[in-house]
Amino acid sequence: MPDTLKNALRWDTAVGALLIVLLLCSFSFVDNFGNALNISFLIGNTLPIALIALPMTLLVVSGEVDLSVGSTAGLSGAVMGALWNAGMAIETIVPLCLLLGLVCGLVNGLLVTRLGLPSLAVTIGTMAAYRGIAQIVLGSDSVTDFPSQYLDFGAGRFGDTFVPYAALPFVILLAVAVVVLHATRVGRSLFAIGASEEAARFSGVRVKRLKLSMFVTTGLLSALTGVFWALHYASARYDNATGLELSVIAAVLLGGIDFDGGKGTLGGAIAGVFLLGTLQNVMSLVNVSAQSQILVTGVLLVISVLAPRVGRQIGQARARRRTVAAPAPPEPVTTP
Repeated sequence: MPDTLKNALRWDTAVGALLIVLLLCSFSFVDNFGNALNISFLIGNTLPIALIALPMTLLVVSGEVDLSVGSTAGLSGAVMGALWNAGMAIETIVPLCLLLGLVCGLVNGLLVTRLGLPSLAVTIGTMAAYRGIAQIVLGSDSVTDFPSQYLDFGAGRFGDTFVPYAALPFVILLAVAVVVLHATRVGRSLFAIGASEEAARFSGVRVKRLKLSMFVTTGLLSALTGVFWALHYASARYDNATGLELSVIAAVLLGGIDFDGGKGTLGGAIAGVFLLGTLQNVMSLVNVSAQSQILVTGVLLVISVLAPRVGRQIGQARARRRTVAAPAPPEPVTTP
């Protein structure tokens, strides 16, 4: 088994173990945490992060990033509210919102792949642009009168269980993403691009086309998240999903996806998502302020970026010491 995969699996195991420990402690010591309604809230509030984390994982594995996902979700929600106010049916609005997300991802992808601009700079710019367009579209209005059956899907759960309705499509998308990343040529190509884009290109990988498709997919699922956000919280506003990109990036990196690309697993990313979601839920139950929760998310983001680099440096230092300490091979014996 390659060392990079071994390291990723070790990180996955550590994150998964930490999630289990946090859950056990929360069930034991945090009042109302184990309540079925609270667990349903936890899952429902984490689903927006989890949905975008699926394509974001694939994108970061390829060495790119999209910081405009929260603004794309907000723009999708704003357009949804504006079209509903205009009298359009939800069945027509949702596909249009998804198409809008596809266009947003396409713009990001073209700027990165065709103009050669860095994705970090491009998506910081489009993050502001998409949020500004959302404000122009809906202004300061808040649309809350969506059909009850759609609101029930966004916030309801199966009977008396803690499982939200929206968890079912997420599980399907998760299964698709796992197969794509870890069991197809596309996934192997993404890892190859993240490890060395030039080497991947020489080996026949269509780097630009694959990266473009990842940006488009990210935009599409960001728009879907914007629709879900509006229905889950029964409110479409231009500032929906503000700061969501920070939570997504923090969760993905916490799950062991290397920011430089080429390393990580989707299982680790999802474990990171629910670790962060559980931590935020616990902090809310014990009345930790929203500002402190943002601080914790930021600290986790910094740790997630630094930890893999520190680990690699320690491993390289140990390898150098072993090389220096290794005895020299004996000189060949020559016979007269």
